[in-house]
Amino acid sequence: MQDQPTFPALIKEILEGIQDNKGKDITIMDLTELENSVCDYFVITTGNSTTQVKSISEAVEKRVREELGDKPWHVEGADRSEWVLMDYVNAVVHVFQQDSREFYDLESLWGDAKIHHLETEY
Repeated sequence: MQDQPTFPALIKEILEGIQDNKGKDITIMDLTELENSVCDYFVITTGNSTTQVKSISEAVEKRVREELGDKPWHVEGADRSEWVLMDYVNAVVHVFQQDSREFYDLESLWGDAKIHHLETEY
């Protein structure tokens, strides 16, 4: 059995918000050991539709605000909900529809990062 990594509280709350709305293919990319990284973590997930992408991003924002009193510094893409980017400075959340996730392929672009995949039950 592999040891589970320990993530900061912000990442844990982001994950809870994603899981509350059944985000799929959840990936946490640990960028802390990379030189010139834009933040410490990327959290990437997929929604089945614009409605689900919007619901996931709203749930993450609500959860982090209620549990940690924090809000994103910047949000992009919420109007179209094909790829919503939520910048929490130390962590950036990417909520994609499947086609957009495959096209941008962030996991490959940041391939030097430590990558953790979360198993989901749905």
